[in-house]
Amino acid sequence: MIKDFQAYINEGLFDRSQSEFSIKKTDKGVEQIYIPRTKDELYEYIKLDIEQAKKDGTYPNVNLNNIDVSELGDDELEGLFSGDNVDIRKWLQIIPDISNWNIKYIPSNFFDDNKQIKKFTISNNITSIGNDAFSWCRSLTSVTISSSVESIGKYAFQSCSGLKSVTIPNSVTRIGDGAFSGCSGLTSVTIGNSVTSIGNNAFYACSGLTSVTIGNSVTSIGDGAFSGCSGLTSVTIPNSVTSIRLGAFSWCSSLTSVTIPNSVTSIGSNAFSDCSSLTSVSIPKYCNISSECDFQSFPKKCKITRRDD
Repeated sequence: MIKDFQAYINEGLFDRSQSEFSIKKTDKGVEQIYIPRTKDELYEYIKLDIEQAKKDGTYPNVNLNNIDVSELGDDELEGLFSGDNVDIRKWLQIIPDISNWNIKYIPSNFFDDNKQIKKFTISNNITSIGNDAFSWCRSLTSVTISSSVESIGKYAFQSCSGLKSVTIPNSVTRIGDGAFSGCSGLTSVTIGNSVTSIGNNAFYACSGLTSVTIGNSVTSIGDGAFSGCSGLTSVTIPNSVTSIRLGAFSWCSSLTSVTIPNSVTSIGSNAFSDCSSLTSVSIPKYCNISSECDFQSFPKKCKITRRDD
């Protein structure tokens, strides 16, 4: 944290007509909080915090809680800590402490391709995680999603190959398309009981996934939702599910058993195609199995039994 705010003003680094300081009482005492008006001002101030962290020996951990971003809109915050190397963001390969920032969501591309972040806790004031917010954060091994989060955006954690396990709390109602696609190191997933839909390709190519618990409010499993999860050996689909869509579990080559409840009324084309270890499955009597061209929803050698109950 910057130690002498007034010195930076005196040196002409900040213009009072363009930016402001406010006084805030914290558990550490009275602190001065900087309020940037533009994204460029914010970047310049973060640079100073980075330099301070280097002097203090805390880098790449950088305390940014002396900043109030309430004057900035979505465009200014989007991609703020991205690892994109084509502009000023290239030096933002830091681990930022933003736990006191007054934001209700994590903006799109916020940490996209950030190479430093290994663990991250999403604070209790956050209600949504934006599209691509953590995509390609390959060093990320652990993320804690608070019970205030209600939605996870498209490709939010795409290709976070170091991520090992994820618990999606009961507060979350929607998992966006491709949210965890390509998370090849992911071994277990627990989906909370408030999630109603699992987006298309949500867990596509999570090849290390061996265990998944699907919450009892899910009604639809999207196209290719678990396609390519080659380590998945079994899955229990709750009674709330009515639709298993196209290719939902295709190419799950280790899948040996699946329970399809009576609530399921439709199974999309290729939903379980190329599940080479799946030899038999029991489905509801009146469930509609769709087909497309010569490709069936289940592998050819799979014995399909319709239940009367």
